[in-house]
Amino acid sequence: MKKFKVGVQLYSVRDEASRDFAGTLQALKDMGYEGAELAGTYGLSAEQIRKASADAGLELFSAHVPLSDLRNDPEGTVALYRAIGCRWITVPYLAPEDRPQAGTFGKTIEDVKKISEVCRENGIQLCYHNHDFEFFRMPDGRYALDVLYESLTPAQLQTQLDTCWVHVAGVDPAAYLRKFAGRAPTVHLKDYDGDKSEDMYALIGIKKERDPNAKPFDYRPVGSGKMPIPEVIRAAEDAGTEWLIVEQDEPAKGDTRMNSVLRSIEYLKTVL
Repeated sequence: MKKFKVGVQLYSVRDEASRDFAGTLQALKDMGYEGAELAGTYGLSAEQIRKASADAGLELFSAHVPLSDLRNDPEGTVALYRAIGCRWITVPYLAPEDRPQAGTFGKTIEDVKKISEVCRENGIQLCYHNHDFEFFRMPDGRYALDVLYESLTPAQLQTQLDTCWVHVAGVDPAAYLRKFAGRAPTVHLKDYDGDKSEDMYALIGIKKERDPNAKPFDYRPVGSGKMPIPEVIRAAEDAGTEWLIVEQDEPAKGDTRMNSVLRSIEYLKTVL
């Protein structure tokens, strides 16, 4: 099997990173992670972040950056992450008004295209990280996520498939990942149990009542839920993926954030 690099999305341990950024990076390195993906800068300068990364020996190869930040100040925002040393900037989420369901998806795509040019001028590749709402059928029958990628060249936009959300949407994550061979440098691995529900995004303030007949949705460490992780890893190998990124939005009930990402890397060591 291809040798992947294994990283972790720092959103998974956001409380710890906010309290002690350098110490958290060192703890992740000690677990066996080779890199981390930023989710904010925690009030630190690019120099402070680079030093913490170098001291821990943990590569900060990518960053999740809100679309609003990239729209409001594309040059300054991209320059910050270039100074940190990131190779990729990834749009992590679309606000409801930017989603295909809102009827403004064409403008969203045009904004992403403009931002991608700023990234390319600075030697950074722009990517997009999906959830499940992009698996919305457009009037021509295509998924909105496919429309996004077909509207932009691979040089303008690479994928960062969150394979868990692909699965939640009812799509085969391994097969879907293979569609983007050569365009999937990083892939998100997360696991879950339970059923798709409207309160999956409660952590970002979107709260709706749950179907009383549904099994509660619950995030799990990689390898301990219903995701076909070995199949996804084989697909990532076929797709030419470089980094596998562990992400767990919330710990399972009774667990902690740090223990969750520890369990994930321990599982991945047994299958990689």
